[in-house]
Amino acid sequence: MKELTESQVVEMLREVSKALIDKVDVLTDADLATGDGDHGIGMRRGCEAALEGLVPGLSVQDAFKKIGMAIMSKTGGAAGAVFGTFFRGGAGAFAEAKTLDAARFADFLTQSAQAVSKRGGVEEGAKTMVDAVMPAARAVEAEATDDLLAVFTAAERGALDGVEASKAMIATTGKARSLGERSIGHPDPGAISVSIILGAMKSYAASL
Repeated sequence: MKELTESQVVEMLREVSKALIDKVDVLTDADLATGDGDHGIGMRRGCEAALEGLVPGLSVQDAFKKIGMAIMSKTGGAAGAVFGTFFRGGAGAFAEAKTLDAARFADFLTQSAQAVSKRGGVEEGAKTMVDAVMPAARAVEAEATDDLLAVFTAAERGALDGVEASKAMIATTGKARSLGERSIGHPDPGAISVSIILGAMKSYAASL
């Protein structure tokens, strides 16, 4: 598979939203271990709003902006800001594009990683979603292929590696920061969300 059409991108992002909604309990449990347990519920609110906005006729860029804005406005808190930035921060990679291909997606992930890092004021190693986004972006770059399914698969693999790596990290930002070394052993819920997003993209591509 080389590319997705505009209508397929909209449908893919709807599947992403549904996947996050379906995993609300997983995200809640993960956040209870290191935060106040509201990550899953917040992401569900944002994704429910995204499902309302992801309608036929959107361009690739506008579809990514639409889901980002819905999450930013409805999820609330830091998660709304950084996950809204994840989708909106890289949307420029699809400017004027009629399709989503491997090269544009790689550019999207790189831009998103940089935007999220800047927005959150964090680098890798702080036990945040950045620890999944950055490895995903590197995995896609290393894949060096125009096969879109292979690229999505690499992105998910990189994110899952990041989730696993986050278990050994000490949280230095956000609500988990107060736990200090007690945060060791628990994966970051934001990183888990990134892996769910990229996994849903892979599953959608694999279904075509």
